[in-house]
Amino acid sequence: MKERDLFEIRNYEFNFDLFDKFRDLHYAKDNWPIVYILSNSEIKQAYVGETTDTYARMSSHLKNDIKSTLTSVHLISSDKFNKSATLDIESNLIKYISGDGQFKLLNGNLGLANHNYYQKREIYWELFKSIWNGLRAKGIARHAIDYIDNSDLFKYSPYKTLSSEQKNGLKIIMQNLLNDNCRNFIIEGGAGTGKTILAVFLFKLLNSSLQEVNFKEFGEEENDFIELVKALKTAFPNPKMALVVPMSSFRNTLKKVFRNVKDLHAKMVVGPSEVANEFYDIVIVDESHRLRRRVNLGTYFGAFDAACKKLGLDNNHCSELDWMVQKSKKLVLFYDENQSIKPSDTTKESFDKLKADKKTKIERLKSQFRVKGGNDYIQYVDDLLRCKKVKNQQLFDSKEYEFLLFDSIEDMVDEIKQRDQENGLSRMIAGYSWEWISKKDQSLFDIKIENTELKWNNVADDWINSPNAVNEVGCIHTTQGYDLNYAGVIFGNEISYDKAKNEIVIIEKNYFDKYGKQSIKDPNQLKEYVINIYKTIMLRGIKGTYVYVCDQHLKEYLAQFIGKFKIQNQPKILSSDSVIPFRNSVPLFSLKAAAGAFSEVQEVSDFTWIELPTRYKPSQDLFACTIIGDSMNKVIPNGSICLFRRYTGGSRNGKIVLVELTDMLDADTGSCYTVKEYQSVKTTDGENWKHKNIILKPLSYDQNYKEIDFNDEDDLNLLKVIGVFESVL
Repeated sequence: MKERDLFEIRNYEFNFDLFDKFRDLHYAKDNWPIVYILSNSEIKQAYVGETTDTYARMSSHLKNDIKSTLTSVHLISSDKFNKSATLDIESNLIKYISGDGQFKLLNGNLGLANHNYYQKREIYWELFKSIWNGLRAKGIARHAIDYIDNSDLFKYSPYKTLSSEQKNGLKIIMQNLLNDNCRNFIIEGGAGTGKTILAVFLFKLLNSSLQEVNFKEFGEEENDFIELVKALKTAFPNPKMALVVPMSSFRNTLKKVFRNVKDLHAKMVVGPSEVANEFYDIVIVDESHRLRRRVNLGTYFGAFDAACKKLGLDNNHCSELDWMVQKSKKLVLFYDENQSIKPSDTTKESFDKLKADKKTKIERLKSQFRVKGGNDYIQYVDDLLRCKKVKNQQLFDSKEYEFLLFDSIEDMVDEIKQRDQENGLSRMIAGYSWEWISKKDQSLFDIKIENTELKWNNVADDWINSPNAVNEVGCIHTTQGYDLNYAGVIFGNEISYDKAKNEIVIIEKNYFDKYGKQSIKDPNQLKEYVINIYKTIMLRGIKGTYVYVCDQHLKEYLAQFIGKFKIQNQPKILSSDSVIPFRNSVPLFSLKAAAGAFSEVQEVSDFTWIELPTRYKPSQDLFACTIIGDSMNKVIPNGSICLFRRYTGGSRNGKIVLVELTDMLDADTGSCYTVKEYQSVKTTDGENWKHKNIILKPLSYDQNYKEIDFNDEDDLNLLKVIGVFESVL
């Protein structure tokens, strides 16, 4: 059965004439579970829901003052739907439509469904991807799922399912907001423990109506949360709130998130200096370890002093933390002392003093949500930088996470670019060991290592999402707070290792962040900041961290504890007695997929088993084959063995695919194969869509390779996507 036959998307005008049109829709008449989207393209608002009683639900929405302003309804139906499936698809639609950014959702569904059920992953996730593709064809959705997964709008959206630990933290925050004996609340947690998500979720919760919260997802504590929210609405009926983000780049990112969420506004996200001008019922500070004091402030000295004077504070003995306390009735701080990275940051002693206040409560988040290496990787990195590892100790090893040391900077740059092609959001980050000379003259290179020349980030605001970011190098200031898929970390010449003392050594003259070292008299303090910087940037990567080290002494030390990257010209062929099919190995088929011209006709029968790279989770959908030709050499060198994932449905647009094409001149001769970037243009005819044309696009340095364009319907039927490209092995 073709993917488009598994579901239907029917479009209607959203008015009371709707019910006459339901007469021919058995899903509506027979109380079949469906999912629906109400929308108004003019005002860019939408609502997502699911029901087994379509008539009653639509009637209710039409009588609702807010939802009745929507103009269209899109009913999504399928014979494969059951109640669990529609709840899950509704939840995914809310998350992805929110992340898509085209519509502002009227949903307030905090605490979205995230339950498991039969064949959730095997069938219904693939079905959802097909539905999403259908919504893109109808103009209801714009971006591909992979694109949204990497977007900040999706990552920091409040439409998330909280972990049990986050729910517990949320409950304690709410209790303390109602506790007259609690003035300040500090949530401690390392990088990747979900502090920002919890901050945004809390902000949305306190600005949503009671009816918008899906309390059932709080399980046995459902009634407790209902009573807490009711009490908060009574105590703070119309709260004046601020989400304070000290770093300007990350602040602007969260402003974009707030701008696209119902009941939230970009003006709610502010810098510390803005707090000095208002009094707030509740102030929530994300990354509060980056609140500043009067040290190394550069051009900010004047504004800092003016705010202190306005607040009646001694500018030499206070910090922005004091501003937060003075200008809020209730203060919630998300804090990690190990991410303090420069002298201008508010001191640990200031936070310790606040912690000692009898009206301050403290909670800690421990679980790791960003890094797939989990808490084991976090602890491993901390021990490594604190020189607590023991020689010959087992290296960190995880099938979920790549942690590799590179001997060649060129190899690491190439691998990061390859990961970016495959996964997106893969970036290089370095310690501040080179001057930023390209800032004044963009013809110059800042970083020169071996025969490789690189430049620092060309933009400071939202650098990781900027167009040329993959060709540049970011620093702590452009990456703190952000997620990456892969991080290539360059340890610069400012950090070394003393073998005799078994300790990290900082070479101050090679550290070029003047505001990061100016006024520091204690070498140990500078060392602490630099170690915090490297730990922070080593915890950016969700799927992996690559490391290159400039200093030979430090390189020798780290080489004892980080596995080395090895160039593999050919994947390892496994002997029959060592093969565990689709667990430690994947099949390498004998077909030669031609990347330059169609190959000779071959039978896909004989194959060998090759070793599965550790960065991939075993799956029966994975296979490999050899690519011959130069039409894809911007990504795939001639003769490469490439890993593919069997195509089972969903969007192929913009992806590199392995295609089987029956010879249109002589269909009886067999099949031909090619690898190209897939692009499709679709057209709609009423409720149906079809391909207008499909383009197989070469990605070659040789301009002689041309696009293959299919626009005849008979031709389109001869094209079959077999697999989606994963990587060169």
